[in-house]
Amino acid sequence: MTLNCVVVDDSAIQRLSIVKLVENHPSLNLIAEYSSALETKNGLNTHQVDLIFLDIEMPVLNGFELLDVLNNKPQIIFVTGKTEYAFKAFNYDATDYLHKPITRERFNTSVDKALEQHKLTLDFNEEEGEHIFVKSNLKKRKVYIKDIKWIEALGDYVKLVTEENSLVVLSTMKSFEAELPEGKFLRIHKSYIVNLDKIDRFNSKNVEVGTYEIPLSRNKKTQLVDALNNI
Repeated sequence: MTLNCVVVDDSAIQRLSIVKLVENHPSLNLIAEYSSALETKNGLNTHQVDLIFLDIEMPVLNGFELLDVLNNKPQIIFVTGKTEYAFKAFNYDATDYLHKPITRERFNTSVDKALEQHKLTLDFNEEEGEHIFVKSNLKKRKVYIKDIKWIEALGDYVKLVTEENSLVVLSTMKSFEAELPEGKFLRIHKSYIVNLDKIDRFNSKNVEVGTYEIPLSRNKKTQLVDALNNI
């Protein structure tokens, strides 16, 4: 298994040190190196990337601000000279947090974590069905697509409502929507994404999922009708 990765750091010297570690690791394939978050954002539109080694303190956009504007986030290993960002990095679902200067042993341990997480993500069980992994209450949880009823916006979080329970996940609606399979879900309101298979009834104002009524934006009704006709 090989992970396609990029290195992002505004310091050329620091960037070179990470690049050397990447190039000497048999399970990493260096796609590109970037000196800014803006450069990275543009580069990710043209490359398939599994892992980013990301500096935090950079001009214009810092590492956290970069992640806020990405629709599809690869795994992130933060690389920084300061320790005070560690808790915030955890909230961004980082695979690891490396403190400069980085030893080869610590770097390899971090890569092992990324490889393990990548394997988990690729693990697709045909009998159980398609699934995603979310972090809720500090734990990684597997959620099957067929069990999701709807997703509701809660400020900086989203509430994932399933057949079994509800999970609160740190994410924007836009980012979470990008993780869902195309054609199976629709954002019917600024605060709601619904599983099309779970819709029982709808009118001009609401969508009914079981006994729960979800508001339907007026400009989404036609899109909803088209989506239901295509599933």
